Amino acid sequence: MKRDYSKWCSIALITAIYVLAGVAGWLLFDALSANPLTANPLLRLFCADVLATIVVWAFGLLYVTFKGIAHEDWRYTKYRSQHPLVFHAINLFGLNMVPTLVVFVAMLPGLKLFELDSFSFQLSTFNSCLLAFGFIVCLSSATIQLIADKQIHDFRAANPGKYCNVGLWKHGRHPNYFGEIQFWWGIWIMYAALNGIDMFIGGPIAMTALFVGISIPLMEKRQLANKPGYAEYRKQTRMLI
Repeated sequence: MKRDYSKWCSIALITAIYVLAGVAGWLLFDALSANPLTANPLLRLFCADVLATIVVWAFGLLYVTFKGIAHEDWRYTKYRSQHPLVFHAINLFGLNMVPTLVVFVAMLPGLKLFELDSFSFQLSTFNSCLLAFGFIVCLSSATIQLIADKQIHDFRAANPGKYCNVGLWKHGRHPNYFGEIQFWWGIWIMYAALNGIDMFIGGPIAMTALFVGISIPLMEKRQLANKPGYAEYRKQTRMLI
């Protein structure tokens, strides 16, 4: 249901929902520790993550949009109008659960990275440099996202209805997504410096596949339909930086 909320009331409500989701996840994480079948911390964390996602989704059934903030992600609007009968299933599994699971998988190298026993041995010069390089990759990716978001925000304010083709957006159609993908590879590089290449490389691969295979094509389709001249910009500009 749609309701009118002031900006700060909306922010407070959203914050409360995420706090509640976090508390629910933490309680489940703690409760599962008593069961031998779910004693593994990663399994308990996974279950807590899934529960927290369901809590946020459930509140979304009641509070679909906030006029105080005056914004709703275009994907929700798109799927609600195109598939009204199954929208809530698409919302739960496609828009909430899949990203949650991909982020969880991508976070595993980071979780393993900070296990104390990972630092119980002496790093070689090469591995130390690789660890530092991974950190630089993460730092630069955050910087890229910050700059890209600021550039597109300023451009849209000055040029409503047009596609952004200045700054980083002149060299890549999705520099913000590039920064996001790069961040998760930076996490994995740091992990690999300590543990080598193993199955946890699946984390950044899954995140890359999510953006390149789903998020970017959806955004491209929307841009082609709504931004005059985007087709030509698409031909002349790389997808990522």
